[in-house]
Amino acid sequence: MTKKIDELDNYLDIHYINRSNWLRASVLGANDGILSTASIAIGVAAASDMRAPVILATLAGLVAGALSMAAGEYVSVSSQTDVEKADIDREKQELEDMPEIELQRLAQIYEKRGLKKETALMVAKELTEHDALGAHIRDELGINEINQANPMQAAFASGAAFTIGGLLPFLVTLFLPLKSMEYSLYGFAIFFLIILGALAAKTGGSSIAKAIIRITFWGTVAMGLTALVGYFFNVNVV
Repeated sequence: MTKKIDELDNYLDIHYINRSNWLRASVLGANDGILSTASIAIGVAAASDMRAPVILATLAGLVAGALSMAAGEYVSVSSQTDVEKADIDREKQELEDMPEIELQRLAQIYEKRGLKKETALMVAKELTEHDALGAHIRDELGINEINQANPMQAAFASGAAFTIGGLLPFLVTLFLPLKSMEYSLYGFAIFFLIILGALAAKTGGSSIAKAIIRITFWGTVAMGLTALVGYFFNVNVV
């Protein structure tokens, strides 16, 4: 009986939101890696009758894209961290300068969430006595351990995922026939995107079908437009 209760508790404790930070960065990186490198390869292949330019352009896009994704993710998430830290420091100062006003502010937050005025004030007082700053960070600023920014984690996840995603179309440019390269790249890229969408949806506990449709549609749009650019200019890259 006890074992069944423990198993039920473990089941009920599973929340996919805990994976949101690294999952977002990983899916974004892998999706961008597949789409960016495949689109570059398709665009160059559409304008060239030689394999070397396609390989070179795809490799350059892969390296530049991975570094750009990692650096961009680190900078953007670091900016978010700076904002969070500034708000926390401001909250510390406000708790020191006007504790009563901050207590009332906290009580008002709980009251707006559905508690009676007296209950909200009581809860605010008890939480303030336990950990005033923690209560305000969580309930006033909306910052918690789940959504708190982690620049290094986001940068690594995004850069690594981009590299893995970008390697897939790069391998296509190395080994498949040049004559039908654009179609091969599109087919394999869509196949990779479908796998990525399914894995991301499964990991995040969301609809697999919806994820596949979304990622396939936008992937087709991106690669189709890039191919049109290549055909439009019709440049024979030597």
